This record gives sequence, C-alpha cells and structure tokens, in this order.
Amino acid sequence: MKTRHLCLIAILAATVCAFVACGSDSTPSSPSAPASPGPDITINIVGINGANSFAPSPTTINAGQRVVWKNTDTTRSHDASADNGAFTTPILASGASSDPVTMNTRGTFTYKCTIHPSMVGTITVQ
Repeated sequence: MKTRHLCLIAILAATVCAFVACGSDSTPSSPSAPASPGPDITINIVGINGANSFAPSPTTINAGQRVVWKNTDTTRSHDASADNGAFTTPILASGASSDPVTMNTRGTFTYKCTIHPSMVGTITVQ
C-alpha cells in the first residue's frame, strides 16, 4: 500500500513538473508592465490672444488619441471647455496641466477658456 502511494505521488509530481516546466533550461520571462499611456498631444494655453490663445490650434487628431492642456501663461489661470460640453478641464494655474482627455468621437470641437471667453480653439477628430 505504501509503495502504491509513493508511485501515485511520483506520477503526480512528474505531471506537475511537466506543466510548470520543471528542470527547464529556459528562464521564464517576467511579465512586462503595461506601457504608461502618455498623452498623444499637448495643447499649450498661451494667454489671452483670441484665436491664438491655444497652440496648436486648429488641431487634428485621430479618434482615441488623448489631449492634455498645459497652461504656459505665466500670469493667469485658464481652462478649456468644449462648446458642446464634450470636455471641460479644471481651472489650471500657471504651469499646470490637465488630466488627459480621450477624444473618441469624430467631429470638429470648438472650445474656449470659460474664464476668458475670447480665448478659443478647435480640435478636429478624424
């Protein structure tokens, strides 16, 4: 009876080793961490310059790309808000950047700074 149990254990151990590549010369590769998705495009908020307040503007991107707005104006806070409500950034102090906004819907989106409505920009999503 004892020999039978030892045989079953040996068979079980061999089976487990076969499944986990026991004694294999190959080193298992560790799973790589997923790439940190960076923004596809950064739009700088350059100041109260009407149609030249955001750069680049107009901007054309592909559906699924992400946009970050960065306030490069050294004197004022700004935001970026789509006229149709598709996106709104928080108010950004000088030097601050918004969280990435993923643009999944195709179309042309006009936006502005809600604090300074003369500041306007356009994004076309293809």
